[in-house]
Amino acid sequence: MTGTTFDPRQMVLPNSHFIDGRLLAGEGVIPVHAPSDGRLLCNLPEAGFDLVDYAVRLAQDVQVRSGWARAAPRERGRVLRRWADLVEENAVELARLETLCSTRPISETTAWDVPFTAEGIRFFAEYSDKLGGEVAATQSDLLGMVLAEPYGVIGAIAPWNFPLVMGSWKVVPALVAGNGVVLKPSEMTPFSIIRLAELAVEAGVPAGLFNIVQGTGPITGNALSRHSGCGKLTFTGSTRTGIEIMKAAAESGPKPVTLELGGKSPQIVFDDIRSIDAVADRILRAFTGNAGQVCVSGSRLIVQRGVHDALMEKIVVRAQNFAAGALEDAATRYSPIISERQANSIETGVQISVREGASALIPLKRLESSGGVFLSPCILSDVTSQTTAVKDELFGPVLTVQIFDEEDEALSLASHATYGLAAGVHTSDLGRAMRSVRNLKAGTVWVNRYGRSSDFVIPTGGYGGSGIGKDLGRQAVEANLRHKSVLMAFEG
Repeated sequence: MTGTTFDPRQMVLPNSHFIDGRLLAGEGVIPVHAPSDGRLLCNLPEAGFDLVDYAVRLAQDVQVRSGWARAAPRERGRVLRRWADLVEENAVELARLETLCSTRPISETTAWDVPFTAEGIRFFAEYSDKLGGEVAATQSDLLGMVLAEPYGVIGAIAPWNFPLVMGSWKVVPALVAGNGVVLKPSEMTPFSIIRLAELAVEAGVPAGLFNIVQGTGPITGNALSRHSGCGKLTFTGSTRTGIEIMKAAAESGPKPVTLELGGKSPQIVFDDIRSIDAVADRILRAFTGNAGQVCVSGSRLIVQRGVHDALMEKIVVRAQNFAAGALEDAATRYSPIISERQANSIETGVQISVREGASALIPLKRLESSGGVFLSPCILSDVTSQTTAVKDELFGPVLTVQIFDEEDEALSLASHATYGLAAGVHTSDLGRAMRSVRNLKAGTVWVNRYGRSSDFVIPTGGYGGSGIGKDLGRQAVEANLRHKSVLMAFEG
C-alpha cells in the first residue's frame, strides 16, 4: 500500500485524553506543531496528578472487574487479533494522524508504521495462550508450581520518534499478559495513539483497561512514574530521563522497569566486503533514516583503512541527495527534525565537535523548507573517542568516521563508555563476524544489514546506559508477568 497526498487541514485532531473508553477533553495548554512546516495544530491538555490517579485507579478496577486477567487466554488473543484487523481497516486514517505531528512522511507511515503496528499486535496476541507457569521438580509427596500472573497496571511512557509503533510495543504485551495500561505519549505526537486506543475498545478490550493521559514529562510523566498503583513501568527515551524514572520507581515501589534508552551505535566495515555499493547504501540508511532520530541509528562508522577511501567517496555522493518536503506529500522521503530546540541541539553538537578538531566531509546545513527544520546529512572525520559527536547521542543525521587497521582495534573503537544499544558488522568472513558478535557490548548486533526486520520474535534492548529489559520477542510479554511459587503437600 502506498501513501497518497492529503490535506492536513481536513483532519479531525483527537487532542484529548482517552479514559474509560472515551475522549476526555481538557484545557489546551501545550502547543502541538507540525514539524514539516511549523504550523500550530492545536493546544493539548495536560494531566496532573488527580487525572493520572483517576486513570490508574480505573485501570486497576477494570482489570479486576472485567475479568480480563482471568479470561480464557485464547479469548484475549481473539480480541487482540480483531484489534489488528481494525488497525488495517483504518490504515489510511492512522497513517495520516501519525504523519500530522511526527517526523514520519505519509509514504513511510502508510508503507511501514501502520502495517508494522498491526503485525506486531498479531505477533503478541499469539502469546496469549503460550506463556504460563511450570511444575517444579520436588520430592514425591509435594507438588511445586510456579504461577505467572499480571502485575495489575503497567505505567507506560512512549517516545515521539515512532509514536504508533513504540506505543503499541508498550501496550500490547502488557494487555496480552492480563494487565491494564496507562500510557503517556509524547506531548509532541499525541494523535495516532488515541485512535489506536479507540480501535482497541471497538475490538473488545474493556473500556478503562487501556487509558491515555496527555502531558509533559515533568508533570504527567512524573505523576505516572510515581503512582503506587502502577506495578511496573516501561519507558523509551533518553538515558537521563530513564535514570529519573528508575529513581521514581524506587521511591514509589520499589517496582520493576523496562527502559530502552539512548545509543551511539557503531557500524564496523571490514575490507573484505563484497559490494561497496551495497554497504554504502546500508550505512546511509542507518544514519539518515528518520533524519537520524532513531535510538539505534548507526551514527559511528568504523572502517578498515583498505576500503575507507572508496567507501567514503560513495557515501559522500549519496548523502547529498536529500531535500525537504511536506510530510503529507506522497513524494516526500526525508524527515524534518522534530522541533527547533532539537535542531539547535544537533547543530551545537556538531559545532563543538568541529572546534574539538573534527573535519566536516559534509557540513551540517539547514535545507530550504516551508517553515519546518530539515537538516542535511553531516559526515565528520578526524574524530576521537573524546569528540562530542562520538561521545554524545546527537539524535540527528550526523555520522562520525574512524579508521582502523586490525580487528582488535575496530572492536576497541566500537566500545562506548556509556551506550550499548546496537551495532552493525559488515564482512564476508563468517569467523570474523562471529568474533565481532561475541565481543561487541550491545543488546543487538546486525551482520551485513542494519536495522530491524519484521521478525518480531527477536527482542530489542540495550546494555549499560542504553537500558534494562527488552521490547519485542517473548521477553517483552514475560516482562509483564510476575511469578508466584506454590508448594503443596498431598496430605493435610
